[in-house]
Amino acid sequence: MFLERMPPSRASRSRQRWPLVIVANTLPVRRRAGRGGKRRWESAPGGLVSALAPITRRAGGAWVGWSGSAGRAPGPFEHAGITNLPVAVSAAEIEGSYEGVCNRTLWPLYHDAVRQPEYHRHWWRHYVAVNQRFAAAAAAAAARKAIVWVHDYHLQLVPQMLREIRPDVRIGFFLHIPFPPEELFVHLPWRGPILRGLLGADVIGFQTRLAAANFRHLARHLANARGREAHLHVDGRAVEVQAFPISVDFEHIDGVARRPGTASRAAALRSRLGQGRRVFLGVDRLDYTKGIDLRLKAYGEFLANDRRLAKEAVFVQVAVPSRERIAEYQELRRTVEELVGSINGRFGDVGNAAVHYLRRHLPFEELVALYRAADVMLVTPLADGMNLVAKEYVSTRTDDTGALILSEFAGAAPELKAALLVNPHDVSGMTEAMERALHLDAAEGARRMRAMRRVVRRNTVHDWAEAFLGRLRAE
Repeated sequence: MFLERMPPSRASRSRQRWPLVIVANTLPVRRRAGRGGKRRWESAPGGLVSALAPITRRAGGAWVGWSGSAGRAPGPFEHAGITNLPVAVSAAEIEGSYEGVCNRTLWPLYHDAVRQPEYHRHWWRHYVAVNQRFAAAAAAAAARKAIVWVHDYHLQLVPQMLREIRPDVRIGFFLHIPFPPEELFVHLPWRGPILRGLLGADVIGFQTRLAAANFRHLARHLANARGREAHLHVDGRAVEVQAFPISVDFEHIDGVARRPGTASRAAALRSRLGQGRRVFLGVDRLDYTKGIDLRLKAYGEFLANDRRLAKEAVFVQVAVPSRERIAEYQELRRTVEELVGSINGRFGDVGNAAVHYLRRHLPFEELVALYRAADVMLVTPLADGMNLVAKEYVSTRTDDTGALILSEFAGAAPELKAALLVNPHDVSGMTEAMERALHLDAAEGARRMRAMRRVVRRNTVHDWAEAFLGRLRAE
């Protein structure tokens, strides 16, 4: 018996049906305080929204998701040409499903168990209940033979639940984070329900070929699926399992980077950081999978190898706050801030910090200016589904300058082979990569950056969305 079962959302009671339904953990909007303290909806930032909003709008589609507030959901509403269908999630379900199963079980397990996953049955009951409610809302929203595209690890049970209610619709699922190998996945007490849940889809997409291969192997081994390569057969149905590497809006980012105002802001940032200093940059959510602490240790060793570099180079780390109620994230924040203080204490000077640490979200235009100001970008996660920061940085390098140091465990690594690839666990190796990036021949650097820009330009986030939907429409 599920705990604190919420009443059906008003979206599920709506009689209107849509030909395309996007199902994601959150809506493509967020509530912000306006004038006079009045709260209003505005479009949420992020690559997923920028990719799917135009497609959903053109198709006259709807978006099922959580509004971000606990308790009863607001009624259906339209924003920027998209019908939003909010789903109710209780405070207990936020704690059990989102903060529990999603963030303390699946997140660490799917990211190579870089932290010990926790398994609690009461969390799982909430996860099932939330997935059931999302599936019911999607079933009520979908027109006959509609396309329903479900997103990410929060909703892995939805495809099969939806199929049981609406066998007429075409169902897609895309996982935005890594999918683990058998030796990790088998530890999950609910491995069977999750595999069966995902296999309810007609098309299942992953960021990398390795993740798709991991899933196909597990589906055959644990869920009685048959078939090889991209196509599996389950309960008399064909299920396509492919890699669809997600990307960024290259033209938009490139365009912002070319604005005169962006160039002026980038120049001002370089001046404030110290005229003539080489700028190293990291931009991440403050998450233990991102390897921020190891990156800072490597930078400390980089300066220790030649103390003169403290005046010739500077490191800027942007850390966007994340999941701050969870103990592991609080511990990471303390560790990172202690490392920043230690490096500045050893190598900084009055008016000449070795590391500038910004623990906040930056507006997109400011972020692009920082990308333009940076000589070297460090993207060194311990594990990552894709990592769009790497592709964003490449998109801003309109003059083919700059160097990208990229973890070989980021999903972007197989595409951005011209980056300086590193093992983020190898602190000495990262230090060597920093030295190499600092002294990279200009011609070689330009060749590498041109190659990476070609890759990102040829496969944008819009190409990704169209490719996935194209496979989903094919019967």
